[in-house]
Amino acid sequence: MRPTVIDIAKEAGVSLATVDRVLNERPGVRAKTVQAVQDAIIRLGYVRDVAAANLARSRTYRMAFVLPDTESQFVQTLLEALDLAGRMAASARTEIILRRFPAEDPHALAAILSRLAADDIAGVALMAPETPIVRDAIRSLHQQGMAIVALVSDLPNTERDHFVGIDNVAAGRTAAVLMGRFLAGPGQVIVVGQSMLLRESIERRFGFDQVMMRDFPQVEVLQTVESHGRPQVLRQIVAETLSHGSNVKGIYLLGVGHRALSEALSELDLGQRMVVIGHELTPHARAALETGRMDAVITQNVGHLVRSALRVLRARTDRVPIDEGQEQIRIEIVIRENLPARTESQSDL
Repeated sequence: MRPTVIDIAKEAGVSLATVDRVLNERPGVRAKTVQAVQDAIIRLGYVRDVAAANLARSRTYRMAFVLPDTESQFVQTLLEALDLAGRMAASARTEIILRRFPAEDPHALAAILSRLAADDIAGVALMAPETPIVRDAIRSLHQQGMAIVALVSDLPNTERDHFVGIDNVAAGRTAAVLMGRFLAGPGQVIVVGQSMLLRESIERRFGFDQVMMRDFPQVEVLQTVESHGRPQVLRQIVAETLSHGSNVKGIYLLGVGHRALSEALSELDLGQRMVVIGHELTPHARAALETGRMDAVITQNVGHLVRSALRVLRARTDRVPIDEGQEQIRIEIVIRENLPARTESQSDL
């Protein structure tokens, strides 16, 4: 028979009200009494049913997802996954609050984060670059007891509680293996990123360089060019780099920009003669794979990302352990020959 709070009270020699205060970490209990209750919990092997306790208190979790306000198709797929997860989470008394910020305005992002506590938010999942002002905003939320998850792109130098996403260094290393083997000889590779302020881009480039230098020294990897999320800039820099690099045989796309890259390659009539490796299976990336303008896409399950972030935020809010294995996001490699079937939403794009 499972021990109850009544058993704890008897074992510790205290009242039920005192046990309740200790379990919910409320003030007004002497340190000696807190220790007595905790010792009783250990001796009895008591495991608290947090879900039942929250239901009894009619507690509702309000979790914020803070995402860049861009036209990125990857962000759009996250929004679709959030909508589905929100409908499913409602039955578990969890409400998802969406906040968007200008992608390259850390001050606007910090202002949004500073207002979350006033909105009775229990936890926040954040997809953003790591800058000093963002670190300060996260520190403030942490000090207020809010659960914080870095989503897709890690924020390791902040006081975030957990990172939900793939190992981006490993993803970059995977891209390098594909690039080197597909090239099968010497040549140059262009690396294109949205911004090197994004941790995911830094880590992917780092992993890519590790493997290219070790296993494919005959391939010259050029410096990263940044598009800042602007398709016209991406097309221009790719066209200019290709016009000055007669031996360019591959392009590694660190993040967004599949459509702009495909358009640039089409205008230059280079799509079929260039090895192109990218990330995230967006509708544009899928189209590029289908037409042969991309050779491989390294991706992750977006639904798993969102569900994992919610589970981690709930666990951190309730101060219970997380299942590390369940929250590990796998790296997936997609080529034209193993493209998954289109969903109904993708067929409309």
